[in-house]
Amino acid sequence: MELVTERLRLRMWRDEDLEALVALDSDPEVMRFIRDGSTRDRAQVTASFALLRQNWADRGYGLFATELVGSGELVGWVGITVPNFLPEILPAVEIGWRLGRAHWGHGYATEAARAVMAFGFDEVRLDRIVSICHPDNHASRHVMTKLGMAFDRRTTVPAHGGAVDVTAITRQEYAAARGDAGQRRTASTRGGGTSRRPAAATRPPADRC
Repeated sequence: MELVTERLRLRMWRDEDLEALVALDSDPEVMRFIRDGSTRDRAQVTASFALLRQNWADRGYGLFATELVGSGELVGWVGITVPNFLPEILPAVEIGWRLGRAHWGHGYATEAARAVMAFGFDEVRLDRIVSICHPDNHASRHVMTKLGMAFDRRTTVPAHGGAVDVTAITRQEYAAARGDAGQRRTASTRGGGTSRRPAAATRPPADRC
């Protein structure tokens, strides 16, 4: 499975992507609004790397490795997964992103997330997509607004007691905003899709922003 936008390629994970993920999750600024704000070491990232690849096999969707079309440089990840860390909103599928600091401010998160949202509604056939962020993460909240997502609630993550804001968009809202009943894709796709509704998660998702 691969999605291609004007500037980005969203693809499956490769073994060599691990080093970029270790660098990403060891940056305090990147991790500032993730969970309790702690960075992660190589062992933690390696464990998550195995899980995010397995999630694709288990569910038929997950987090995409996201790279620049021209250079192939990995900028981070964007994708959809089950937010097990917030049980009160389950069953749900969340769209999220995490990009390296060098790639902030270029509109990459919005560009990639639009392609992933189309994938979620058109290929995975989700009925609703949520997104979750720290209340002070204004950059991520701005992306959610540009995606057409509306505020749903403010709540607390049980694992660390921190507050998060939840936004959401339904299939009907997405189709109305797009103006074509969800038939036109916003990004070219290659590879098989799936028509499943989201199943209950059996594995913990990658950590969210």
